[in-house]
Formats: sequence, C-alpha cells, structure tokens
Amino acid sequence: MDQLAVRQVRQLPLGERVAHQLRVLIVTGQLEPGTHLVEGALAGRFDVSRGPIRDALRLLEAEGLVESRRRGVYVTGLSEDDVDELFTLRESLETLALIRAVERAGKLDTDALDSLVTAMREAADRGDPAAFAQADLAFHSAFYSLAGHRRLAAVWEQYRPVFGVILDVTNTQDRDLHPAAEAHADLLRAIRSRDVAEATSLLSSHLLGAGDRLRTALRRVTHT
Repeated sequence: MDQLAVRQVRQLPLGERVAHQLRVLIVTGQLEPGTHLVEGALAGRFDVSRGPIRDALRLLEAEGLVESRRRGVYVTGLSEDDVDELFTLRESLETLALIRAVERAGKLDTDALDSLVTAMREAADRGDPAAFAQADLAFHSAFYSLAGHRRLAAVWEQYRPVFGVILDVTNTQDRDLHPAAEAHADLLRAIRSRDVAEATSLLSSHLLGAGDRLRTALRRVTHT
C-alpha cells in the first residue's frame, strides 16, 4: 500500500480501519474460511476496545466476508460463487451508472477521469500496483458521481472497500499494467463520445477480466 493510501486508511473511523485490515487478511487468504473471530483476541491484536471490533465485523458481514453463527463470528472468505456474485452485482450497478454518466457527459466535466488515466499510466511506468489500484477504483467510482443517482452511489459505497482490496490483489498479478491503463483510456473516449454501446461493452470486458484475475489469485493462495 502506498503512502497516500496509508494516510487515507488512517483517516477512517477506528472500526473502518480495523475492517480494512481484516478485509485484506480475508481476501488474501491469511484468515482462512472457517476461522473463528473472537472479539477479545481481535481487540488485543489490533490494540483497540471491543467496540471498533464489533463495528468492523458488522461491516464485513454486510459484505459477505464473515457470518454470525450461534457460537460467534466466522470467516466465510471468497469462494468461486462469491466472486461471481460480486462481479455480476458490480457489472449491473456499474452499467447503470455508466449509461447515466454517458448520457450526461455533454453536460459534465470529465477532466477528473482524464487525470486518473494519467495517474494509472504513471503508476504503470513505475510498476506500482497499489497506486494503480487506487486510481483505478477512483476512476470507476466517478461513474456513480457522474450518474447523479444518490441511491445507486450508496449501494456502490457499501461494496467499494472490498473491491479496493480485490484490486490490490488482482493488480499484483499483472507484470505490465500499461494495457489496463490503456483500456481505461479507451473507456473514457467512449464516454466522451457518448457511445453507450461501446462504453458498456468495454466495461463488461474489463470486469470479466478482473473477475478472472481474482479467481487466478485466489487459486494461488489456496494452493500455497
């Protein structure tokens, strides 16, 4: 994680900071499915009271990464079905956001997207997957702002943290991030030209590839 990302995590409420750390451990397989998450042990591990631990576990349960059972909270992790659910949900949400953003592109300033493509190219030049992931997530999150749909944006914000960690994992699989940066540039051109069909097709291909890379990463974790 780069220094800017570290600073952003530190600015989060304590429960969200703990949730982020646990999310990374779960998505990367360091906390395996079936692991019993004990509040007292977690409070000691992260040097916090039990309140932030409870807040963190509630967030992770809403994301489907943990589940409450009779005897406590347990890690569920990410199965193949979970990956399918996450990416089909994201494609549905983001396609709607993208269509609305494209329809409004003539009235909206998309220069911020251009800056994020530049940030991705520069991160690719440096071989910095963490910085690339940060710009990548900001690029896609901008669709929801440009869409002008408050409730759609609220649903995305619920799942944005887990996709942020997923991007960190999948981008480390790519030795050369330049093709991914140019794919985002192509998507931006489609948005600016207000070509809905091209934009949604590019988005679908992009998310399909991201899902495949996550499956590959998870298999590597499982077999190490």
